[in-house]
Amino acid sequence: MKFIDESKIEVIAGDGGNGAASFRREKYIAKGGPDGGDGGWGGSVFAVADRNINTLVDFRFAKHHRAKNGESGRGADCYGKGADDIFLHMPVGTVITDINTGELIADLALDGEKTLLAQGGKGGLGNLHFKSSTNRTPRQCTPGDEGERRELQLELKVLADVGLLGMPNAGKSTFIRSVSAARPKVADYPFTTLHPNLGVVRVDTEKSFVIADIPGLIEGAAEGAGLGHQFLRHLARTRLLLHLVDVAPMHEGVDPVYEAHAILNELKKYDEALYDKPRWLILNKLDLLPEPDETVAAFLKAFGENTRHFVISAINGQGCKELTYAIMEHLEQVAKQEREAIAESAQESAINVEAD
Repeated sequence: MKFIDESKIEVIAGDGGNGAASFRREKYIAKGGPDGGDGGWGGSVFAVADRNINTLVDFRFAKHHRAKNGESGRGADCYGKGADDIFLHMPVGTVITDINTGELIADLALDGEKTLLAQGGKGGLGNLHFKSSTNRTPRQCTPGDEGERRELQLELKVLADVGLLGMPNAGKSTFIRSVSAARPKVADYPFTTLHPNLGVVRVDTEKSFVIADIPGLIEGAAEGAGLGHQFLRHLARTRLLLHLVDVAPMHEGVDPVYEAHAILNELKKYDEALYDKPRWLILNKLDLLPEPDETVAAFLKAFGENTRHFVISAINGQGCKELTYAIMEHLEQVAKQEREAIAESAQESAINVEAD
């Protein structure tokens, strides 16, 4: 399946049916009075988050989604039938924005979450609504309202707890293969990863987290160079970034310290909020170092930033288990802090309500 994480669509809700102007005409019943029914509601368009869908490929060519109109009312107090609503199933993590106004319509972060994209038109009123003591034979009725029409931007931000960041060939795909059941392409040349890969890392029988591997960044990515800038949005929801650095590059002219700083510069240019996320330094390819301790110490001294770091070899799994346990512990602490913040906010709201 081709990975599609952006799309533009148009949604058109159905128009409401027209109300009817009719009078009761039966034998032996004189002046039966108005009996025109209302029109039915037009169909609405909804978006539904579905965890069984991974990309927006269904909306690559299906750009227009139109609900049916409601039926018009008829005589004998017959109301028009409302049209069926239509439901567009989208991946969990889809952000929906109105192209014309820039309004955020929905952020589908939970499986089964449903949101209204376009409201169907209300049906018109039949003439039976206009009868009164002074207007015994009303001939007026109202047309149905038009359904909403919107042009929408769909943007998928994958839901992952941990995101991998690094230059091409830093070993991100190898790492995700080492710690999860995901099987991204691995080769000895850069740009083997062409779209994000997700892997579930199971630390214990009841403890796991999701890790995202995106295409590697290169210098100038924020201005559009390479592939990685197209997928940085997928790191926006992560709670922790792992910055993988190849400390044993294949070419002698490559400076790991320079490349590590280049990645951070591109990240800062792209999004300050993403740059400020918790970030750990992961020094990879330990197995290729003749004197690992000296090389790591020299790198950390030259790198200069005081950040938590781990030394691993993704190809043989050395240090990976300890890293996954540390990640799980960090995520549990973050989740606990979030729960406490929510509980504190709810308590403050309850106090304010009582005060009012």
